[in-house]
Order: sequence, then C-alpha cells, then structure tokens
Amino acid sequence: MVPLQSSQYEISSAYHKTSRYLRRILKFEQMDFEFALWQMFYLFVAPQKLTKLFRARKNSKSQYARDDPAFLILFSCALALTSVGFAVVLGLGFLQFLKFLMLVIFVDCVGLGVLIATLLWYLTNRFLKPKNTPQDVEWGLAFDIHLNAFFPPIILLHCIQLFFYNGYINHEWFVSILLGNTFWLAASVYYIYITFLGYNSMQLLNGTNLFLAPIPWLAFAYVITLVCRVNISHIVLNFYKYRVL
Repeated sequence: MVPLQSSQYEISSAYHKTSRYLRRILKFEQMDFEFALWQMFYLFVAPQKLTKLFRARKNSKSQYARDDPAFLILFSCALALTSVGFAVVLGLGFLQFLKFLMLVIFVDCVGLGVLIATLLWYLTNRFLKPKNTPQDVEWGLAFDIHLNAFFPPIILLHCIQLFFYNGYINHEWFVSILLGNTFWLAASVYYIYITFLGYNSMQLLNGTNLFLAPIPWLAFAYVITLVCRVNISHIVLNFYKYRVL
C-alpha cells in the first residue's frame, strides 16, 4: 500500500503544480522575463551554470521544475520570429505561415517535447533512480529540460542556418552538404549535452553519462551523410514546405 500512496501523492502534487503553472501563463506582471532571458543566454555560452539553478529552486521552492512560465512565453515568441524567417526563405503565404507556426509550436516543440519528457521521466525513475529513494524525477523538470535543450538547436536551425540556406546550403555542392549537416550535428549535440546536464543536476540519479552515449553515433552518421552526399538541411526544409501546402 505504501508505494500506491506514494504514487498517488506524486500524481496529486504534479497536478497542483501544473495547475498553478497554467494559471500564471496569462499573468505577465507576475513573470520574470529578465531572468528567463538570462537563462536563454547561458544556454548558449555556459549551459552548465543552469544546473546550479535547478538545485537552488529545489532548496527554495521544493521543486526542480519552473513555476514561472516566462521562459515558455519567450520561447514561443522566438518560434514565431524564426517562423517568419522560414516563411520568407520558403516563400510561404500568410495562411501557410500560420499553419507552419502552429505545427512548429504545438507539434515540433510542445507535442514532441511531451513525448520525450514522458519517456525520459519514466526511464530515469525506473532505471537510473536508486531503489528505496523516496524522491522522484518530476515530470515538470523533464519537460523543462526538453525546453532548455531544444532552445539552442532552434536558434541554430531555425534562425542562423536561414542566413546561409539560399546562398550556400540549398545547392548540390559538397560545401553545401558540409555546412548544412554541420548545423544539424551541432544542434543534436547541443540537445543531448544540455539534456545530460539537466538530469545530472539531480544528484539522486546514477548513470546519467548514458545520456551522452548517442554522440559518437551521431558523429558516425554525420560522416556517412557526407560520404553519401545527403543534404539533411535540404531534406528537412523541403519537408517543412510540403507539409504546409
């Protein structure tokens, strides 16, 4: 009966935390946007500093996950701005742009994020948490880690890459393939490394180095795409374009 009661408590606690978070999502005067911008900046230059932030939040507010939706609001604004750039580069009309924006926010970011966060939340609690440890990985923390890890790749792929796409990447030259695929490799490594930092910040987990295991395989796949002259950026942007037509 004790595990059941503990599980029921975790579900109830998660529900109340989520409800409180959602109630604040339209109360802009209660959000700390300056602090959220600070976090976004350090995700690029020194993501390891955010691990201290997770621990400080746990000590002060008894939870690792954010209780301020300012980061999510700014992230959505960034997606809207980068989607304008996509609309220009891909020659999308206004309705196509709106469809693209909805897909990027609610499918690519939030929908995929919910799936990844739920999977890693289950796996970390099931396999990486020591037995007889009462504390669990919060689902909200798992989703926060996804947002943290997703932000630098979004800026790399949905913003910086666009400045090079028509002039360099969207060609059959080898340098086009090299440049485009390097963007994707850097974005993938960023996501994996920040995900590792997020879960490693919870000192209760063992074996968090496993999160870094895909990096050598990504490097190998990167070399294969260069040898086979597969332009990943070209393929993905064509997919983006045709799914809104």
